[in-house]
Amino acid sequence: MRCAWIPLMLAAAAAAQVTPDPKLRVNRNTYHPVIEVLRDQRTAATDAQLEQLRRLPLEAVWAAVNRLGYTHCYVSGLRSTRPQERLAGRALTMRYLPRRPDLDQAMETLAKEGDWPRGYHVRAAEEAKPGDVLVVDLGGVISGGVFFGDISALAAQMAGARGAVLWGSTRDLTELQEMAGFPVFAVGFDPPGATQVGVDWNVPIRVDGVAVLPGDVVVADAEAVVFFPPQLAAKVIEAAQKTVDQENYERELVRQKKHRFRDVYPLSPELRKKYEAERKKP
Repeated sequence: MRCAWIPLMLAAAAAAQVTPDPKLRVNRNTYHPVIEVLRDQRTAATDAQLEQLRRLPLEAVWAAVNRLGYTHCYVSGLRSTRPQERLAGRALTMRYLPRRPDLDQAMETLAKEGDWPRGYHVRAAEEAKPGDVLVVDLGGVISGGVFFGDISALAAQMAGARGAVLWGSTRDLTELQEMAGFPVFAVGFDPPGATQVGVDWNVPIRVDGVAVLPGDVVVADAEAVVFFPPQLAAKVIEAAQKTVDQENYERELVRQKKHRFRDVYPLSPELRKKYEAERKKP
């Protein structure tokens, strides 16, 4: 009697199955129900917002995102091809898997049906839009985790992409180091070509311990990479700028040498009151 409910559950599960629209197979973006649910609330970050974020200190951006409840929002330890350059853009996500014959065959079929290149590094070069950052999940490996080389990177840059964040690796380090305006952040670098196969285009992916969704804002420098939903851009900018303003005030107090450091950082109640009063001045 205790198992009498099993046939009912199986019947309900069978009834819940639907036949997918054949057009989904050739859709330019891989269909994902999570993106379908969230689509209406994910207003794209503007170019002006991205420029503001690029200029703000990464720690201030991280702190603002963290206070908004997105505590698993950053990855540190990636290597940058252009350590002095900061990056801000919109995530164009891709997911790769290790090759196997049946998977290769399936992706070859889908590429032909959808009329897109089988190699996602080629797709990125052809389909990236201005402001995109290529964010690619290659399993976090270096050997066997290569995404592209400098010629593919150049083509993506010419399409408008601003850089790449690779949970994996890339080749052509020397050439990429010479590509101004296109920093690449990667686990490492490796001379062979790509060995994995792209299976998902513009879907939720993983970069180390962080979930990244298509269209997420990406802010990166040599220290870390921060990801957050695009609809939070205005709040993040406002909060990060407040942090910058206060820290600049604290730096000036340190230079003046009129107060004990313990009263300056963090601001004592008296100094905070003075700071808040000065902020209100026109």
